[in-house]
Amino acid sequence: MTITEKKNFRLVGNRVPRHDAIAKARGEQLYSDDWVMPNMLYGKVLRSKYPSAILKGIDTSKAKALPGVHAVLTWEDVPLNQEVTKFGQMRDVGGGFEGLYKVLAHGKIRSKAEPIALVAAETQELAEEACKLIEVDYEVTEGVYDPREALKDGAYLVSSEDDTNRIMDTMIRMGDVDSAWDKCDLIVENDFYATPHDHAYLETESGMAWIDENGVITMRVGTQVLEHYRTIANVMKMPHTKIRNMGVPMGGGFGGKEDITVETFLCLLTAATRRPVKMVWSREESIECHSKRHPEYLHYKTGVTKDGHVVAQEVNIVLDGGSYTYCTPWVQMYSTMNGAGCYHFPNSRCTSVSAFTNNTFSSANRGFGATQTNFSYDRQMDIIAKKLGMSPYEFRRMNVLRNGDPQHTGFVPQGHVALTELLDVVWEKLNEVPKVDYLPDGRKFGRGIACAQMGYGRLCFLHDNSRVALRLELDGTVTLRAGVPDLGGGQGSVLAQIAAEEFGLPIEDVHPYVMDTHLTPLCGTTTATRQLYMSGNACIEACKPLKAALARKAAEIIKATWWPVTTEAGYEWEPDIANIEGQLEFHDRKIYYAPDPQKCVDFKTVVAHISNEGGELFNEGQFNAPAVEVPDLSDIKGQILPDMTYTCHGVDVAVDEETGEYEILRLIAAIDCGKAINRNSCEGQVEGGAIYNLGWVREDLHWENGITKANNFSTYLIPTAVDAPDVETILLESRGGIGPYGAKGVGEPADNSICPATVNALSDAVGVEFFCTNVKPEDVLKAIKEKNKKNK
Repeated sequence: MTITEKKNFRLVGNRVPRHDAIAKARGEQLYSDDWVMPNMLYGKVLRSKYPSAILKGIDTSKAKALPGVHAVLTWEDVPLNQEVTKFGQMRDVGGGFEGLYKVLAHGKIRSKAEPIALVAAETQELAEEACKLIEVDYEVTEGVYDPREALKDGAYLVSSEDDTNRIMDTMIRMGDVDSAWDKCDLIVENDFYATPHDHAYLETESGMAWIDENGVITMRVGTQVLEHYRTIANVMKMPHTKIRNMGVPMGGGFGGKEDITVETFLCLLTAATRRPVKMVWSREESIECHSKRHPEYLHYKTGVTKDGHVVAQEVNIVLDGGSYTYCTPWVQMYSTMNGAGCYHFPNSRCTSVSAFTNNTFSSANRGFGATQTNFSYDRQMDIIAKKLGMSPYEFRRMNVLRNGDPQHTGFVPQGHVALTELLDVVWEKLNEVPKVDYLPDGRKFGRGIACAQMGYGRLCFLHDNSRVALRLELDGTVTLRAGVPDLGGGQGSVLAQIAAEEFGLPIEDVHPYVMDTHLTPLCGTTTATRQLYMSGNACIEACKPLKAALARKAAEIIKATWWPVTTEAGYEWEPDIANIEGQLEFHDRKIYYAPDPQKCVDFKTVVAHISNEGGELFNEGQFNAPAVEVPDLSDIKGQILPDMTYTCHGVDVAVDEETGEYEILRLIAAIDCGKAINRNSCEGQVEGGAIYNLGWVREDLHWENGITKANNFSTYLIPTAVDAPDVETILLESRGGIGPYGAKGVGEPADNSICPATVNALSDAVGVEFFCTNVKPEDVLKAIKEKNKKNK
């Protein structure tokens, strides 16, 4: 059975309750902050006062003398204070992709998020008081806060370890851009700015650690990358087997828990005190200190013919990497890959560069570099359509990628390209409501549409793989073990659903045990929209030999029961074992002979027979993604990502021209999910993605020279349930993905095209172009006043 053969689904595609749904609904699910232990201490991090400085000295004597304080640690107390960043990859990539992971500050202070010292005390209040008693000698320096300035000769150097602020250069090109401009009837150039964006998850970074009876430092910390335990072990100079993370479900991640957060700090304090230590970041600390979506400066030059066909496009991108490398090179690859967007440019060139600044470090955020380019290229397409006098739908439909079209690296995606279908269904749905200039209440009406592509699965040169283990129990149930971090998207439950589908069991008969570095097979990171694709396929691989053994034994039992070897039986034809085996179906806790379903045997009975005969009831399956070598970054070619997911968003907006205030009236979110495994989860991702990046349009961190001024939810305003419009979700199921049963990944692609669709609608309403992802009511009002002034 191949991964796309199965057609008669009983669980897959339905609204199956997740295994943890009841516990979450009752408030019984334990998260990182819920765990406590006897004799527990509280940990606290002292952060830098300044975004740019040189650390001249630290005096911890007063803090150490405070009664109730059990440890005060600085960089000199860390066994290995500097290590290479790793994100769960299976191989060392090199080439600038792995940067520096510094545990505690030494030398130059790179940002205000920089940790200076760690404290463990009897109470949270004592730990905070001890931090105030630590005396730090700073030499304040000028710093640099714009990546374009950071790249100039003579710019302030952010790092003590590097002689340049430049992190990485990348380029993708196709055709001959320079000569193609002569073939264009219209050339449009614009500059765009994609603002930083906070993940704003409900649960801040938290966890606890203790030393078990075997001397293993054990954590309960929610993380998107269980494999960080290896880096932490290196920092502690301990064997990898002596660091364990019994991961817990997370109250959101969106990429912000892809980096190491509290884990190393907890292990260091636990080792120093030999007591359990708990650490919980405040909302202010979380927003100020964890990573942000990369701010990007993007220049687009696009040439088209007068009848609307795109001819050439040149893109230049500058990424603000912030204070450390972290995921910047990986994000930059996605931005470069998606620079030209989901359109067929016969001639294109995308050049990108990233730089260190003294801002909070940039790293993974839902959309991972594709969101910034998606906003820019789809705004650019909208602007061009207006200049040509074409509808935004007509112009896009003429130029979007189709099956068989190469990506800009020359690679032709394996999966189905559903952009035309998505555009059609969203445009038709939008136009069920006739477009008007003004609403009855006097507000201006605007309509916008945008489409997008984004890969699912990690970059192919990472040689990604995942493993899932299954054990058949003697009562006919199944234990599933997988080291899959669960961010709230049901990553563990979907594996149970796949196993239940394959074995013909109800979902409650499969128990998933997830997230333990010592006891579960490692599944890789819950990032890059990879878990359904990678671990889902690994789950099917784990099922295959067990199903084969079950089918063989069931065939033997059915033959012996229904075709006994006696002359009195009276059967004219007796099928052999192979014939029966090839026509079996698994469902309703039974294994059926399909031509005559009365001939069946209980699943539990078959398991018992295999066990009695000493057969294997356990299997661990592994799935390997397509693998290539690291490309030439100056001319990236070939397959970089396994496959693409395609989306389209439509938005209707109402604008009050007197105040600039605007309201989203309709939000249509369409995606080709390939195959919806759990319809509730799939729709939830599509709805959540739409609201997540809808918030990006109005959320403002108020960065000022490395300082995050909007550092809590009273100043950093995110959409609440009251603010969020209803999402009209459209799931197309092409079965054209390379995940289980033809599924595609949806988690990150679900949020990409909503931002440009919203800003396109605003532009349509007020007749002014916006070039920044952040469009607040005051920006709209200013634009209206400037337009009116010009028109006088």
